Amino acid sequence: MNMRPSRLISILTLTVLTSTTMVTTGANAEISAQAAPIGWASQNGGTTGGGGASPITVTSASALSSAISGTTAAVVRVSGTISCSGMLKVGSNKSILGNAGATIDGCGLTLSGSKNVVIQNLSFRDWDDDAINIEKASTNVVVDHNTFTNGYDGAVDIKRASDYITVSWNRVHGHDKSMLLGHSDDNGSQDTGKLRVTYHHNYFDGSGTRHPRVRFANPVHVFNNYYRDNEYGVASTCNGGVLVENNHFDNVDEPTLVGYAGSPAGTLVQRGNLFTGSGSPEASGTVARIPYSYSLESASTVKSSVTAGAGAGKIRP
Repeated sequence: MNMRPSRLISILTLTVLTSTTMVTTGANAEISAQAAPIGWASQNGGTTGGGGASPITVTSASALSSAISGTTAAVVRVSGTISCSGMLKVGSNKSILGNAGATIDGCGLTLSGSKNVVIQNLSFRDWDDDAINIEKASTNVVVDHNTFTNGYDGAVDIKRASDYITVSWNRVHGHDKSMLLGHSDDNGSQDTGKLRVTYHHNYFDGSGTRHPRVRFANPVHVFNNYYRDNEYGVASTCNGGVLVENNHFDNVDEPTLVGYAGSPAGTLVQRGNLFTGSGSPEASGTVARIPYSYSLESASTVKSSVTAGAGAGKIRP
């Protein structure tokens, strides 16, 4: 794929009105995603993480691992660079929030049967498995305003009947396998009716594939994301159903796919998207109804808002 340099855009202030909150993007922005997430994480009772628990600041892998374990509500603030390997297990009722410059280097976070978790404002790099792995019926999770680069496997992988999840305002760059939804063509008995995820305002910045790659889930909602220089954008397979709306695909070889890499086709509805120097999108069939309220940004403004606001360091959680 031919790579083209992105055009530099200077933005002083940009405000996006959503269905639940006013979000002001930029270096000094605030966002209430922890209190009022948009999308599937707002369902099933909502997602608040550690809520009003007194914050705990951690500066080492051992302290982080201890603070995020168990089910007691906790707000864990990560400070500095934490170097580690493997996967650190995240329990239920946790908010894991990065202070300015907070970085997880070499390892990732895994949620296994965990409920009510917020992961926000962290930079992940050089992970040796996944950066964030959500599995085994984990529910009500928000992954918001994080940056992912140069890892081994998935940046945010969601699988094994996990449900009610929102992935928002993240940036993936210098990495290939971005976001897998459903790990196997043979896992339909567990995944069908689950894996409901909203992906909005993410910046897929030269990342290769899986933005997301979907199996079985219906409906998955992909809106207002900015795709730049990717091999493919969204793939719907294995009877999944994906609504792809008001995104900007910029120099993407295959913006949307119905079926992929030997996996049988799902359904995909694409509408309101902007395609710049990209291939032709595929679409087929219908998708289940989106049950929550939301407001769409025009695809023509997505590049500006997402490049200004996505990733770690753009908010003070």
